[in-house]
Amino acid sequence: MSLFLPKYPSVLKLLYPKRISRIKDKNAIYLTFDDGPIPDVTPWVLDLLEEYSAKATFFCIGENVEKHPEIFRSILEKEHAVGNHTYNHLNGWKTGKAPYIENTQKTQQVFTANKFFPETKFFRPPYGKIMNAQASDLVEKSYKIVMWDVISGDYDHSISAEKCYRNVINNAIDGSTIVFHDSEKAFKNLREVLPRVMRYYAEKGFTFKSLTDAPLKDQ
Repeated sequence: MSLFLPKYPSVLKLLYPKRISRIKDKNAIYLTFDDGPIPDVTPWVLDLLEEYSAKATFFCIGENVEKHPEIFRSILEKEHAVGNHTYNHLNGWKTGKAPYIENTQKTQQVFTANKFFPETKFFRPPYGKIMNAQASDLVEKSYKIVMWDVISGDYDHSISAEKCYRNVINNAIDGSTIVFHDSEKAFKNLREVLPRVMRYYAEKGFTFKSLTDAPLKDQ
């Protein structure tokens, strides 16, 4: 994921109209996790969230759901929100409209096969890269496209855990949508940073919400 604009949610809104980034919600933080579910990593995240009675949103790759359905169901059982992250992490800028939409719909079918029927269909484009024609088609199919206003950088091995932590606490405020990754690639930073981030905001009186609890009508 190369787009890093944590300080400029207004720019994101101009570039990507009708897409969710920072949410108008005082004293709330929206933690999101991309690329799972993955053994060891996703269950570790779920256990940490439970310590804080926190809710989050997991943008799942369809192929990973098929490989690890029990972890996917655990996310649902713990009442977290689930979003679509394509079937195999497609780059929208390098994929035609029809195959991109088909790939996304395939993941939604995987969700359905696992008895998950969302009232709201959340979608996050891998790498944050999606063309307007693709986005328009997904919106017509009732997807809500979720971007962010803070990226932790946990997936980037050139970034230290301390830098990752500072990326978050220096930029996340009321209603921030923060990107983490429940992936093997990100776990080295994630396991050090996420507990610190949650402790930091919990001590400041913030609650951690999933997107299903967000006041999206006010956006």
